[in-house]
Parts: sequence; C-alpha cells; structure tokens
Amino acid sequence: MYVPPLPGGAGGRDDAPAVEQPRVYQVWRGSNEFFLQGRFIFGPDVRSVFLTMFLIIAPVVAFCVFVGRHLMNDFPDSWGISVMVVVVVFTVYDLTLLLCTSGRDPGIIPRNTHPPEPESIDGINDSGSQTPQQFRLPRTKEVIVNGISVRVKYCDTCMLYRPPRCSHCSICNNCVERFDHHCPWVGQCIGLRNYRFFYMFVFSTTLLCLYVFGFCWVYVIKIRDAEHLSIWKALAKTPASIVLIIYCFLCVWFVGGLSVFHLYLMSTNQTTYENFRYRYDRRDNPYNRGILNNFLEIFCTAIPPSKNNFRARVTVEQGLQQTRSQSRGFMSPNMGKPIGDLEMGRKPVPWGEPRTAADIRDLEAGLGGMFEEKEGRIAHASPDLSRDELPVEFVEGRTGIHSRQSSWVRTGGEEIDAMAVQWAAERAKATAGGNSVAQNGTH
Repeated sequence: MYVPPLPGGAGGRDDAPAVEQPRVYQVWRGSNEFFLQGRFIFGPDVRSVFLTMFLIIAPVVAFCVFVGRHLMNDFPDSWGISVMVVVVVFTVYDLTLLLCTSGRDPGIIPRNTHPPEPESIDGINDSGSQTPQQFRLPRTKEVIVNGISVRVKYCDTCMLYRPPRCSHCSICNNCVERFDHHCPWVGQCIGLRNYRFFYMFVFSTTLLCLYVFGFCWVYVIKIRDAEHLSIWKALAKTPASIVLIIYCFLCVWFVGGLSVFHLYLMSTNQTTYENFRYRYDRRDNPYNRGILNNFLEIFCTAIPPSKNNFRARVTVEQGLQQTRSQSRGFMSPNMGKPIGDLEMGRKPVPWGEPRTAADIRDLEAGLGGMFEEKEGRIAHASPDLSRDELPVEFVEGRTGIHSRQSSWVRTGGEEIDAMAVQWAAERAKATAGGNSVAQNGTH
C-alpha cells in the first residue's frame, strides 16, 4: 500500500525536494488492470477480451474473403458492395460496444479509509463517559426503497454499507452499483454504468451472426441455381460457407439466448444476481416500474458519472488516512464468526477450529507489531511459536480471546484490544509453566 512521505521530504526537512504523489490507479486496491495511464479500467481477466475479439473478427474475415467477395457481382446496381460494407461497419460497431463495456468503470463504489461510525455505542453511562466496550457495527441495515424495506449488508473489504442492489465482486474485489454479474467474455463486471453497452453488445453480436448466417445461405442458393445442383452438392462447392453456417448457428444460440434472457430481466427490472437468488419470487420488486419505464430507465436515462477519478493525484491526507486506518481498532460485524468473506471466494475458518502454525505465526507477528508500535514495551513472542506450545484453551478457542464482547484498554492515551492483552497473558503463563517444569526436572 502507498505510504505518503513526511512533509518536507523523507527526513522532514523543508529543503528536501518534494516527492510527486502517485495517481489513484497506481495505488488502486482492487484487482483491476489499467491502460493508457488510468483512462481505461478492465477486470483482472482482461486477456479474455482478446479471445472475444478473435471470435468476432475471424469469422467476419472468412466471410469477406470466401463469401462476400463472390456476392459483390451477383447483385445489380452495385448492391453487392453493400454486403461487404454492412458487415465491416457492423463489426466495427460491435467491437466498439465491447470496448465500452469492458474498458469503463462499471459503477465501482470507492472504499472507505475507515469504518463508518456506529449508530449506537455500547457502554455509554449516564455521566457520558465511555466504559471499555468495543465499537460494534451491525451486519445489516434496513432502508426504504419505493416504500418497501430493503436490507443492505456491510462490506468488510470496502468498510461501507453497500447501497441497494450493490454487491462485492470476488473477481475484481470491488463493490459495484447495480451489480449484474462478472462477465468473463468481456473481462469486466457488469453494473450500473456499463449494463446498457453490455446488452447492446450481446444483441448486436446476435444480429451479426444472423447476418453472416443468412448471406452464407444466399451464396449457397446462388451456386445451386447457377449450376443446377442439389443443395448438398452446392454446399460441397463452398466449404467455408459450411463452417460459417455451423459456427453462426452455435453462436446464435448462446448470444441470442442471452439477449432474450436479459430482455426479460430488463422488462421486470431485475439483475442476473437478483434473479439467480430468486429474491422477488415471494415479495414485490421495489424497482419494477412497469415494462415501458423499465426500458426507459436502462436506455434513455443519463449514465451517472464515475465516482472514481483514477487519474487524480493521491493527496497526503488520503495516504495518511489509509495508513492510520490499518491500526484503528473496531469490531467487525463478522467478529466471532467464521473468518473469511464468502463473497470473496475464500474458505471460512471458524474461530473454534485450531489454526495452523503459519496462521498462528501471522497472528503473533501482527499482535507483536501492534504492541511495539503502541506501547513500546511489549514485544511479540518467540518466532518458534507452534500449536503444541500454546495453552489448550487458546488452541480450542474457548477463552475470551475469541469472545464477541471484546473490550478496550486505554494505556498511555492509546487503545489496545483487550483480547490481545489476554493472549499475551496466556502466553506468559504458558512460558512460566514450561520454565518451572524444566527447573524441577533439573533438580
């Protein structure tokens, strides 16, 4: 992560040369790929875009070389040239829609540098002083959308409550507004700002397949009529037409079926994510405004501007906030629950299950670093920490270290999580017990 330099240079001197701040896309914490200095943003699977382009361009080139070139002289008044012109222009239009879909911000919500303030804090007594209770954020909240209550979830990764219809993409590692799905063929999330272009791309690809499919049959029929052959012998005269007919027939089932499916989703104002979870089978859809208004919302409303300026410079204040947010303590809604974000695709590990030695070393190093930074007196334990050396209560997760009601301890004006202090006490007790056993064995 980017750490801002000290004011006045690395050593804090005013005469030191100023360090140029990086741009937002250079320190972006998602999994996206950027091109042309942040002007285009793609998903991490951007290479699939080139495969999609090849699957579009290759059959069009084959059509122009083996079919369209022969049809140019078969139509009167130079109408044959229009066959070639239309397919080329339509292909360029289709590729432009592909770029507009995959190369733009789909509606990413910027991450917070620190968790939101909780609506209520446990431990506020009558005198207004705070008892040592840790902040707790509710896992979900209820909001009203068009008179219907909608539940929104808290995102641990982005440290925000997701707006309605927003979801966290496990591939791009971003929260996306009106999240529909992550399309591997375009290498990008499909959301609020690119869904229109996505549907236009899929529908135009369907029309392009039908166009090539139809004129291949036109060419076969002209061969049959000119040489007075059967349809099968006419097909044998143009093997390229056979390949293109089969290819377009298979593709039109895929892109055509996708076009019809999204036509249904738009008519009911649903997203693919919502439809697969059957969210509106037993209750009203708060976003359904009628078929006409639903289509107008998709195609005739202005696309909202991006909430991210990827080419902007990262300010020193923003960098300091990101640095401080790592050491700021608060209780996640998932505290005491299985570790891992299910939407991020990681396997959850319950608190009660024993950790591996590597996991325990990571915990030891993190707690030790926090102690050294905040207290300056408590050092982390031995690097040879292993499961066998730990107290049984710690390994089984029965002590207060995994309690959902952890508390704060104020020491020297700084806040240290009490569960970390308790862990240190357990470790010291185990070490003392081991030393006493060793001394008794010596005597």
